[in-house]
Amino acid sequence: MKLYHTGRIEIREPDVHHGRRNADFGPGFYLTPDLDFAMRWVKAESIINEYELDETGLTIYRFQRNEEWFHYIFNNRNYQDGLDADVIIGPIANDIIFETYGIISSGYLKTEDAMKLLLIGPEFTQVAIKSEKAISQLRWLGSQKVDRLDASQRQSEREAYSRELEKVLQTINIDD
Repeated sequence: MKLYHTGRIEIREPDVHHGRRNADFGPGFYLTPDLDFAMRWVKAESIINEYELDETGLTIYRFQRNEEWFHYIFNNRNYQDGLDADVIIGPIANDIIFETYGIISSGYLKTEDAMKLLLIGPEFTQVAIKSEKAISQLRWLGSQKVDRLDASQRQSEREAYSRELEKVLQTINIDD
């Protein structure tokens, strides 16, 4: 599987122990098979590293955008990774997932309505390399320097997201 990682430096030998401990899929080295998504992380003078993952013999867990995925991400954002896998693959959560869980646990929003909110926007895939075994099967292929994504494109995407969010919110009945 071909994968990409955007950062400030070339990373020939990734480390599963660096990075945020409360990321979507817990600690690990994060990549994406979507070059378009990798480009979204570009800042001035960024580097996109390209890798090939040999999946042979790895325990791989694949999530869909559903309640199981939602709860797993919420637990990880609270430092509670409950899944034993070498690699986890699934959708990237939009930025409102944490707030949405808070609204559900407060009793204001049903889980099915929360899922409507979390399904807004494009679905991009992330791959978390979680074990030394998996990192040893990740081969660096090369890197390229890239420029920042056009700010007007990002603004256009944010506006489209806001319009869709407003439409969905109008369909949700909040319990009194």
